[in-house]
Amino acid sequence: MRARRYDPTETKARVLAAAHMLFSRQGFANTGTADIAREADVSEGSIFYHFGSKKALLQELGRRHGEAMIAAMEEGYTLEDLEPGITVPRVLRFVRDNMIWEGAEAECADCGPKAAMASNPDAEPFYHAAKAVTTDWIKRHMQAALAKRGVTGVEIDIAASFTHHVVGDAIDRWLCAATPEEADRVERETVRYIRAASGYPLD
Repeated sequence: MRARRYDPTETKARVLAAAHMLFSRQGFANTGTADIAREADVSEGSIFYHFGSKKALLQELGRRHGEAMIAAMEEGYTLEDLEPGITVPRVLRFVRDNMIWEGAEAECADCGPKAAMASNPDAEPFYHAAKAVTTDWIKRHMQAALAKRGVTGVEIDIAASFTHHVVGDAIDRWLCAATPEEADRVERETVRYIRAASGYPLD
């Protein structure tokens, strides 16, 4: 069957939705542009026309994933009023509910974003694009929150990078927790650590 023709905006939306669904089901490495074209009911050539390459498509999905994560963290709050007790639980649950990497149901030793990225080099553009978006947000959030509290002298670039790594490690530990109690400890201590590192009171 021949693929249908859609207007450019709909074509891009269909390709992105199909790619997201297929990556969720069968992983990045096992999904080709032909698979995506069939699922989206578009020509394979239209994928390259609109995105240039599979890598660029992955980057766009990564950016959108990062933007959706930011929206989930920000919901109902201004940037300067957000604090770790709000953002950390939200990001943990967002990642749990929006895992699209291979191995999401694997054994503990193999689960989480870091393990997935290590075992799926084909997915690297997705993760790097998502990281760039979220790290930029961390910088803006830290600047706003520190300014509101009158805190100065913080090297934002370094602090944001550290925070991203801490949260990334927390995500892996939280997803791989053997019990709900262990997951609660990871979440609680991550909030405490980031609050302490950001100069918040620990009460």
